[in-house]
Amino acid sequence: MTAPGRILITEEDVAPHVRAMRTIAVLGIKDARDPDAPAFSVPEELQRLGKRIVGINPRIGEALGAPTIASLAELPAAVDILDVFRRSDALPGITDELLALAPEKRPRLIWFQSGIRHEESAQRLAAAGFDVVQDRCLAVYAHRYR
Repeated sequence: MTAPGRILITEEDVAPHVRAMRTIAVLGIKDARDPDAPAFSVPEELQRLGKRIVGINPRIGEALGAPTIASLAELPAAVDILDVFRRSDALPGITDELLALAPEKRPRLIWFQSGIRHEESAQRLAAAGFDVVQDRCLAVYAHRYR
């Protein structure tokens, strides 16, 4: 049985994950055609801070100088954090995709960006062993804990 994950709320919960992150998959990443979109500027800033970005978006072929993949199922290996830039109403389907991933491909932490939260999805993910952060900007925490 999988050990339960947690919905991370406190700074003490979040800080160790952010300090340890090296590879971040960004679901819903945008490309340079939309430079003001948070789904471009946040991963761009994380890359500038030395993090490896794996972009996930079936509508674009490249972001931040690297090829993107079309879906979570195409993740080649586990990443430290999955940073989600999708509307809250898309989270139940994303949760289903995450739960279908082989254990060796599962992200260590699921991060719902600012303005994105879905309690039922967060609870399902935590019950399946994922740690989850909701409604916070990963770039803010990356700067805070670098």
